[in-house]
Amino acid sequence: MKKLLLFSLLALIVALVACNSDKDSHKGHLSDGAKEMYTCPMPEDSVFSDKPGTCPKCGMDLVKMEDHNQEKEKAEYTCSMHPEVIRDKPGACPICRMDLVKKESANNNPGDIEMGSLLRPTNEFVVSSIPVTTIEQRGEQIEIEALGNIAYDTRQVGSISARVSGRIEKLYVRYRYQKIAKGQKILDIYSPELLTAQQNLLFLLKNDAENITFIQAAKEKLLLLGMSNEQLGQVIKAGQPSLTIAVYSNYSGHIHEAANDGGMNKEPGNMRDISLITEELTLKEGMYVQKGQSVFTVFNPDRAWAILNIYGENQSMVKTGNTVRIVPETAPGKDFRASIDFIEPFYRKESKTLTARVYFNNSVLKIPVGSQVKATVFGNTKEAYWLPKDAVLSLGMDKVVFQQSDGGFRAKKISTGIIHEKHIQVLSGLTAKDSVALNAQFLMDSESFIKVKN
Repeated sequence: MKKLLLFSLLALIVALVACNSDKDSHKGHLSDGAKEMYTCPMPEDSVFSDKPGTCPKCGMDLVKMEDHNQEKEKAEYTCSMHPEVIRDKPGACPICRMDLVKKESANNNPGDIEMGSLLRPTNEFVVSSIPVTTIEQRGEQIEIEALGNIAYDTRQVGSISARVSGRIEKLYVRYRYQKIAKGQKILDIYSPELLTAQQNLLFLLKNDAENITFIQAAKEKLLLLGMSNEQLGQVIKAGQPSLTIAVYSNYSGHIHEAANDGGMNKEPGNMRDISLITEELTLKEGMYVQKGQSVFTVFNPDRAWAILNIYGENQSMVKTGNTVRIVPETAPGKDFRASIDFIEPFYRKESKTLTARVYFNNSVLKIPVGSQVKATVFGNTKEAYWLPKDAVLSLGMDKVVFQQSDGGFRAKKISTGIIHEKHIQVLSGLTAKDSVALNAQFLMDSESFIKVKN
């Protein structure tokens, strides 16, 4: 009996050894990438095959066996600034709020690391100990800088028109903006209408000298046609009509051809073709003019105005009556002070600025018309919140500061107003308790690195 029991025990041991050997052989096959193995989902069946099929014991579909050495490792995410933070999914660091990055496995090849991960900028949070500042509420005497130019005062422009139709026989002015004086002869004109009127007067004087009414009416007609008393006296004395009549200027200043469209200027305050100062007139001898036609305009250089361009953020601060200091670029030593007389209620063509006019007497200063000027407008005292300009970074239309937070700085967008000297007005985005970097440019390596959260 004892021999039978011993024999049975030996047989059982042999069977177990054979079974384990068989399982190890199958594991060896799984490690071999050249062959795939399939098994029954029920582990007690211990069924293995090198191709898909069904289990001969339970009839279930065989499933593909996975190599334990090739199991996928669980992905982990960590903070580049705080490696002690580990999460199983993407998100933000609870300490610095930076985006978590995927933690690379130790088994990975360093060559598989993306270059973007290595160069990832710390653009949402900057660790620094630079000085800080806060917004300050106070009243500031506003000084607004503006650019502009000198132009003729169009209120002082005179017009010379043809009183009769006729042909220009002689021109005494040759180029645009030629300087003339009041009473100076500018052209001679031949007019059939004027010639006929002279002949009628001479006929009455010769044949009906006692008809005072008709003679006086004939004289007044000649005066209305542009003849002066002196010219009329010469015709009567000579007893012969003058074939031409001289036209004199009634103004002193710079002469220019009148615009053909009936207006002197297409835009208020601007001279037409100001750059063509020495260009010859298009009006020539032998040309005909019509009765009532505006032939010349005369600009007075002793009366001028400075046209100042006021940008949008400063328009609310500029009022009529504000004192202005004007410095001509061509003559810095001739700076002067005046006041804003008029603010144009419109935007000029292709301009994003509002125009203010400063009238002044140019008879002593003699500033050339067309000169560029720099102006300082002294506005009223402005009560507001202010920051140093260096603390604000301009990113196109956005204005950004670096707000202090958790031992570092975070970019924050703010709304700003006017700029006064070394300070900028803060409209919204900060409180008196918020500290910001005194030098925003110091914290920025590149504008593209900054992510602003409102």
